[in-house]
Amino acid sequence: MYAIIRTGGRQYRAVVGQEFDVEKLPYDVDEQIEITDVLLVGDGDKTVIGQPTVEGAVVKATVTGQVRGKKVIVYKYRQRTNYRRKGGHRQHYTRLRIDEISM
Repeated sequence: MYAIIRTGGRQYRAVVGQEFDVEKLPYDVDEQIEITDVLLVGDGDKTVIGQPTVEGAVVKATVTGQVRGKKVIVYKYRQRTNYRRKGGHRQHYTRLRIDEISM
């Protein structure tokens, strides 16, 4: 069984037992959350597509960590003016483990 969920403006394919990173959510580590913004639920050859969400579908997940992504280098340069700026950015993410998908 799998589900397509939406959180942080992005869509993710959730399977029970899977861990993945989503945009930062305001929850503590080891806290259980329920995601009700479920767009699709698939179970074998039976698929339920929401309009826009599936009624009564809930994905239960556990927050396993608050992490930061890989550093992205931002480099600004203007020719012939001796202007160079190097900066970086690391995005904050919340790592989720999917515990249960129910309809």
